[in-house]
Amino acid sequence: MSYFFDTTETIPEGMGFSSFDPTHLIWLGAFLATAFLCSLLYRRLPANDRRRMRFIFAALLIADELFKAIGLAAHGNYTPQYLPLHLCSINIILIAVHAVKPSRLLDNFLYVVCIPAAVAALLFPTWTSLPVANFMHIHSFTVHILLAVYPIMLTAGGDIQPQLRFIPRCLAFLACLAIPIYCLNHLLDTNFMFLISAPSGNPLYWFDQTFGNHLIGYPFLIAAAVFIMYFPLYLIRIFRRETTLTAR
Repeated sequence: MSYFFDTTETIPEGMGFSSFDPTHLIWLGAFLATAFLCSLLYRRLPANDRRRMRFIFAALLIADELFKAIGLAAHGNYTPQYLPLHLCSINIILIAVHAVKPSRLLDNFLYVVCIPAAVAALLFPTWTSLPVANFMHIHSFTVHILLAVYPIMLTAGGDIQPQLRFIPRCLAFLACLAIPIYCLNHLLDTNFMFLISAPSGNPLYWFDQTFGNHLIGYPFLIAAAVFIMYFPLYLIRIFRRETTLTAR
């Protein structure tokens, strides 16, 4: 517990975990179990209870972010790089807005951007230098689990119904976030949304090592995310349509 309030900048070497080691696999198992159980529960809830569950998730996400901020500030480790301007931190705000006032654009943005971003963070964590008994280790896993599970359970419950026609608007919204944050990164010497560099272990790192610029990877990863998130739904809808026609 002596390293509980350390960060990736202050922790000594050799204290963390490795990708897909038992620690990582336990967290991934916790994510899958949470997603399955919450989706199952959400599907069975009436409208009022669903709304309450959305509020609970939004409140937990905000509390998780405050837990991070207080832990950092209490030990003098809160620097500009910990401002809530990474994509997943922005998604915390978007989920809070969505819980109060859902919209089709937010539905699709949370589905096609929030889920892949949060799952990618869980699969390729950049906080591997931190041990289990560390507040940033705990925060990093729990906040990304909550971020992924919220839109997953809403999709499973039918409250989010992804539509291809919203993809251009979602990508335009993402660009509107990235442009000012890119400028802010240069002003604050930060790396929000990994727009300046890609840490080792991040999928963008491969593009940096292969092509000399990690930003080249963004169009490929976005295209892959869109394909993975929408193509199975397209197949399911075709199958249901053919099944309905056959039944007639």
